[in-house]
Amino acid sequence: MSLAVELPCADGVRLSGHLWSAPGKVDGVVIVNGTTGIPATHYHGYARYLARSGFETLTYDYRGVGGSRPHDLQSCGCRWHDWGALDFEAALEFMKKRHPMARPLVVGHGTGGFIPGFAPSARRIRRMLAVGPHYSYWRDYPADRRREMVLRWHVVMPLLTCLLGYFPGKSLGWLEDLPRRIAYDWAFQRRDMEASHPKSHRVAIINRFEQVAAPILAVVVAGDEFGTRPAAERSLRRYSAAAKLIVHLTPTDFRCHEIGHLGLFETRHEHSFWVRSLLWLRDAYNPWPLDVVWREKAGGTAASAYSPGRGSRGGGFTL
Repeated sequence: MSLAVELPCADGVRLSGHLWSAPGKVDGVVIVNGTTGIPATHYHGYARYLARSGFETLTYDYRGVGGSRPHDLQSCGCRWHDWGALDFEAALEFMKKRHPMARPLVVGHGTGGFIPGFAPSARRIRRMLAVGPHYSYWRDYPADRRREMVLRWHVVMPLLTCLLGYFPGKSLGWLEDLPRRIAYDWAFQRRDMEASHPKSHRVAIINRFEQVAAPILAVVVAGDEFGTRPAAERSLRRYSAAAKLIVHLTPTDFRCHEIGHLGLFETRHEHSFWVRSLLWLRDAYNPWPLDVVWREKAGGTAASAYSPGRGSRGGGFTL
């Protein structure tokens, strides 16, 4: 069962969200962070499943998107930083008020696995599952699609945004409409995330990411043009104090031909990916022990590199 809720942010903005309640004993609380330009409704099936499995789960739309879109999108001046520092922070505070003693679990999809590091209270995160994490640095796109993606997201998107004052993604059939500065953050992202911010802010941003000590399991799927392995490694390295693990899966692991960037949260994966994700969220157990391709200890030391494929054993998170 879900309940429509509002999340008050520190700057007065109120976000649209849904709270999915567990039918019996609550085993934990989960916050689902969606990826850029995808409304929270895309994750409602997964949230409903988590609730049935004993987790009280919160889904919400970032400012400027879906149910949190203002009447005049051109006036929405938010950045990815605000989605983390204000919006995700509001989600953390909302769940803290409901469960003061519980440390939240986070499922972050795409950029939703990257923005938690901006939140002042992100150190409270207990554990994180990052699905295709990235922050859209163009060199992380697959080589065979890089030219097409650079043209679309780093040329066409900023040009249209400059002309209209927002990005009309929905009219193009690409994704939801985006606030101007979110589109620019995407289009002009630098190799080092902090370099896209003013020099006076960079040290504070790095320090905030370093406060996150929650173990992170990242899932990379072959064919995901955004959440590639280089993109996942680049994103996770920002969480230098956290133990990190990347598994590389393929569509054949899920008995299908294609998954892409959005597919794992579709209901067709309820009996595969959704079930296995519970092992990580509930028990801190990696359900894909043979598919580990990269891991790094907390503190960013003693990193071990793996080649994609089978053979890296160990289901737990001991590094």
